[in-house]
Parts: sequence; C-alpha cells; structure tokens
Amino acid sequence: MTPRNGTPAPDVKCSRTIAAAGALIGAILIGLASPDRAAAQASPAASPAPSACQMRLSPDRAAFKALGEIGSPAGCGGPDVVLLERIILPDRSEIAVEPPATLRCEMAEAIVHLVRQDLAPAAATMGSALRAIENFDSYDCRGRNRVAGAQLSQHGLANALDIRSVRLKDGRTVRPADAAAPREFRAAMKAAVCNRFTTVLGPGSDGYHEDHIHVDLAERRGGYRLCQWDLHDGGHREVAQSATHTYEVQSATVPARAGAAALPSPIPLPRSRPFVSADGLRPSIESRH
Repeated sequence: MTPRNGTPAPDVKCSRTIAAAGALIGAILIGLASPDRAAAQASPAASPAPSACQMRLSPDRAAFKALGEIGSPAGCGGPDVVLLERIILPDRSEIAVEPPATLRCEMAEAIVHLVRQDLAPAAATMGSALRAIENFDSYDCRGRNRVAGAQLSQHGLANALDIRSVRLKDGRTVRPADAAAPREFRAAMKAAVCNRFTTVLGPGSDGYHEDHIHVDLAERRGGYRLCQWDLHDGGHREVAQSATHTYEVQSATVPARAGAAALPSPIPLPRSRPFVSADGLRPSIESRH
C-alpha cells in the first residue's frame, strides 16, 4: 500500500530489497558456473581408440598421425588411413619419409617392415646408414598412370607408394631405378619388395615407371602377384609372347613371406604401354601408376 504522500509502505520496500538480493545471488551463481560450462563446450571429442594395426606400429616402430577413414564420391580412400612420417629402427635411429606418406595402415606397416628389415641393412652395404626414403607419390585420387577413364589406381585407395630414391647419412642420394646405382643394393631392394608386395613396377614394366619403383598391396584372385622391374644388368628380361602377351617373371631371389602365394611363371599381363608418348616425349613425372 502506498500512503497519500507517495512514500512506499514498509512491506513494499522489503519486497523490493528481497528481489534485488535474489537477482544479485543468481548472477553470482551463473558467473561461477559459466567457466565450467565454457570448458565443457570447448573440450574436444574423445579420440577414437587406435586400431590393431596402429598399435603394432607405435611407439617403437613408426611415427605417424591417424587420419581415420577417408573417402570421396569417386570411390577413393579407405579405412584406417595414417600419415607415415618416420620409421624407427631397432637401434632407435629414425628414417624420414619425405614427404610424409598418406597410406592405409596395413600398407604403412608393410613399408615399415621393408625399411627396418631390408632397406636399412642393404643401405649399410653401401658404406653409410639410411637417412630417408623419398615418397614420390602415395594417396592420390586418380586413375592408373593418370590416364583419363582408366581403372582406379591403388594410389586412389591409399594402398600404394612410389619410391624414387633413398638418402644416406653421408649425403648421397641413391635412385633404385637408375642402372648406375650400386647393383647389390638394387638387387636386394628388388628381392625385398617383390617378396613383400603384390605389385612391383619399375624400369621395363610399362613405360610409366622408368624413374621410380611402384609398390602396392592390391588383392587379386588366386593370389596373383606381379613383379616387373628390369635391373638392366643382363639378368632376367621380359620375353613377349605375341600370341598370349605373357612375360617372363622377374622373380624375387628370396623365399616369399609366410603365407604368400608363390610367384607364377609366366604371368599374363596386358600389353605394355609405349614408353614414348603421343607427342614424342618421355612421359612426365605426373604419369604414375
């Protein structure tokens, strides 16, 4: 009630005081709670658990970043993809992958085993320790050899790696596709990759791999495997069979890994693509399997 002189009644003053105090207390409580609320909103989602493959690689075999599943409308990509940055040898020295390679984890694991068990020891026979391998191409959503309309490349499935060179700690760069490189190293690398991978393409294969070595883990019916890398040293060479277009297999010189199918001989292959392109020039570095 308000008296005639306009002064609020005592009970009205008390109500207003209580309301103001309540508002102040509410504001204080909201202020105290807001940091926790903001922190909860800003906290990232929990990372997915590492796959069995990733657990086999870390932490003493490789340094990598998990990328999860990748894909595209064109059908590229795959599950459990990683960015392989470095390979860790048993003595804890590290071999760089330059630039880091985007690969399915199982393909990355095969590369790690190749470097740890085969390439590093083979490099040591050249008088220097291995420092890095050159990633010429890894994941790339495209057709084979970048030919329009061609079948999807294993690169498009993050299931392939092109190796152009290895680099030694003494500064030397060794290109395994170069016939001038030490033969012992090239022969050891060829035996290793043909033993570990289902597809190996190098010089003498199809005209698109004269300056690098392509390896992948393509799955084929009947355990079909393909190893085409001519060392250009007077050894085994491809022999065309005009009627069936079959070629002599350049077989690995070591037994196949446990559980792997033996390399058949001869292997039926498609007709080789010409080394000279339509404009009379050697295929560019963009023409990769």
